[in-house]
Parts: sequence; C-alpha cells; structure tokens
Amino acid sequence: MSAVRKRRLDTADDSEKARETESDQKEDFDSEDDKSPEEKYVEEMSKVIPQGTDKTPEVFDSALKGLSARWRNWVIRGIFTWLMIGLFCLLISAGPLALMVTTLVVQVKCFEEIINIGYAVYRIHGLPWFRSLSWYFLVTSNYFFYGESLVDYFGVVINRTDYLRVLITYHRFISFCLYIVGFVWFVLSLVKKYYMKQFSLFAWTHVALLIVVTQSYLIIQNIFEGLIWFIVPVSMIVCNDVMAYVFGFFFGRTPLIQLSPKKTWEGFIGGGIATVIFGLMMSYIMCQYQYFVCPIEYSETLGRMTMDCEPSSLFRPQEYVLPESLSGILRLLGLKNTLTLYPFLLHSLSMSVFSSVIGPFGGFFASGFKRAFKIKDFGDVIPGHGGIMDRFDCQYLMATFVNVYISSFIHTASPQKLLQQVYNLKPDQQLQLFYTLKDALENRGILNLQ
Repeated sequence: MSAVRKRRLDTADDSEKARETESDQKEDFDSEDDKSPEEKYVEEMSKVIPQGTDKTPEVFDSALKGLSARWRNWVIRGIFTWLMIGLFCLLISAGPLALMVTTLVVQVKCFEEIINIGYAVYRIHGLPWFRSLSWYFLVTSNYFFYGESLVDYFGVVINRTDYLRVLITYHRFISFCLYIVGFVWFVLSLVKKYYMKQFSLFAWTHVALLIVVTQSYLIIQNIFEGLIWFIVPVSMIVCNDVMAYVFGFFFGRTPLIQLSPKKTWEGFIGGGIATVIFGLMMSYIMCQYQYFVCPIEYSETLGRMTMDCEPSSLFRPQEYVLPESLSGILRLLGLKNTLTLYPFLLHSLSMSVFSSVIGPFGGFFASGFKRAFKIKDFGDVIPGHGGIMDRFDCQYLMATFVNVYISSFIHTASPQKLLQQVYNLKPDQQLQLFYTLKDALENRGILNLQ
C-alpha cells in the first residue's frame, strides 16, 4: 500500500514539475502578460491626451455664451484660422530662413504629439526609456536628412574647411553609427514579458519619424526650389480645408466617409472646386514676382543665400495653340486659337487637383488614427482646431507629392550638387573631367583660350 501511495506521489510530483516547466517556458517565450482587454489601456490613454477642439479661451467665453456649441466652434475656428493665415503671411515676408525654422519647429511639435500617445502606453506599464529613445531617434534622423541638404546646397563651401570636409565625406556613415547606438540602446532596454509592447512602440517611433521627419525634409527641399513651390501647395491645402468646412457647414447633407462622420460630399466637392480656382489665381499672381520663383542658392561672391535669378521658362508667358476642335468655335466668336499663360499654371492645376482629391485622405488617415485611440485631437495648442498635427496632417502628404512632382517633371541637377560630386572624385579623375569639359567647350566655340 505504501509503495502504491509512493508511486502516486511521485506521479503527482512529476506532473507538477511538468506544469511548472511548461509555465516557465511559456513565461520565457510569451512577450505579453496583459490579461486585461486592450480597450482598458486605450481608455486610460485617451484621458491623458489633451483635447483642443472644444477648448475655448476665457476671453471668448462671456462673449460667445449666447451661441450654440455648433456656432461657438464656428467662430473660434474662424478667428484662429485667420490668425494662422496672418502668421503664415508674416513668415513669408520674413524670408526662406524663417520658413525653414518654422518647418523644423512644427516637425518637433507634431512628433511630440504623436509620441505622447505612445508614451501614455509606456507610462501605464512602467517601462523605461521610450521617450528618451524616441527623441534620440528624432535627433539622429534630423542629423541625417538635414545633413543631406547641407551637402547638396553648401557642399562647395564646406569642402574648403578641413574639419567640416570629414563630416561631409563620411556623413552617411556617421548617421548610421548614430542610429546603431539607438538600436543597441533599445535592445538593452527590453523588459521580460513586455517584448510585444516594446517592439510595437519601437515601430511606432519609426512610423512617426517616417511621417514627420521625412516629410519636413521634403518641405525644406521644396523651399530651396523656390518659395512658390512651398507657398502655393501649402495655401491650396489651407484653402481646401477651410472651404470644405464652410461648404460642409452650410450645405453638407451627404456623409462622405465613416472615418470622419462630419465630412460630407458637399464639402468635399465645394472645397475641391474652390481650391482649383484659388490655386490658379494665386499662381498667376506669384509668377510675376522674382522673390517667389527664383530658387534659393548660396552665393560664394556674396557669402550668403540669394534669390536673384533670371526666371526660368516656367515663369515666363508662353503661347499655346488650342486644339483644332475649338478653332471653328473660336473663329465664329472672333477669337484667336492661341492662349498665352504661364506654364507654371499647368503644374499648379495638377497640384490643386491632388490637394482637392487626395490631400483630404491625409486628414482621413489622421481621423482613423485618433479613433483607434479614442481621442478627439492630437493636442490643445490651437483652440477650435486641436493640436499642430491636426492642422498639418494633409500638409505632409502634399509636400511629398510636390517633391516627387518636381523631381519627375521639373528638377535638373544643380551646379552645387554636381560640384559636390566632383570634389569627391580623386585628383586624377578631377583633372580628366576638367580636360574633357575644356575640350568640349572649345569645340563648341563657348571657350576660346587663344
């Protein structure tokens, strides 16, 4: 009897050890120990993210207390929209440097608003280093992207300074090393049983960098091509956003998309038509001013940035022959079958169509993002509007389109960029290039050394 009992006890011990071993293995490989629903964390996060759409400054509370919530929001949004437009005009008058600094400030604020949502997750779980790592990766990515701009536009000058030449020559390698430091830092910060959450937030940081830093870098590149390539697209998005809100507010009846229930087809179509008309009018006016159309380049003679140039053919009136199908009608009306306009207007038309049809999807994407985390706004910086990201969600998508459009249909290699590549050649290669170019210029009669 005792032997049977002993065997039973041994069997029970073995079963218990097996269960413990299985539990240990599960604990080792399971990277998420949250047994409560994810919804609980989403609700907790939504409470710590500041909301700004319903935020009304005290100075307006008494003045607008007689209005309904709908009209109060209309007035607040209108006031701060005009204030932002006025600030934008002031920055334009301050010049390209002010616009570049503003772009960097907006980038940092947008990144902060996105990362704050992820930080709420880390704060709930008590995990280390998320915010520090996020900002480190922001600095690293900015070093890489803005360093690329310096190489492109100031490489000729920087190459003449010995200690800066090393930074230019090995810029990408240095950037990679900085990123690897952050990568190792992240791996060392991993906490047992929270691996899934930490890797999700690591991806979160990189998506935020892709959306914010990369796009702001493209905006800077657009500015260097000429202020018109920055001002016109930005203004189109503003016009589309404002006019879609106006048309939707007064005439909206038909819902457009479930992600954003307040958006209507009436607002979408009305805003699109208004944007096309506004874009053509604004482009026509700006094409007449050198300040807006000249690319921004560094002048070695002046030792500073300059915007003096002979406007390219894009910004000089050209005569176009209309299709033959219209010739008969035009002759009957006593009109010519030719049309004189700035070629940039045709490019402006493409940008206005994109900003009207595709641009709003940047806002829809942001709406879906906010709905996923049960928040109304990314922040509360701008009363009636929300956070900075709430106002610039469509701008980043537009900036990418403009940059791709310029590189595909407009852009040619700049002398500064070509010279930078020449400086990276070996001395014998530079001499070979020099004599080849000299012979070609002499044969064409452009260069005469006799």
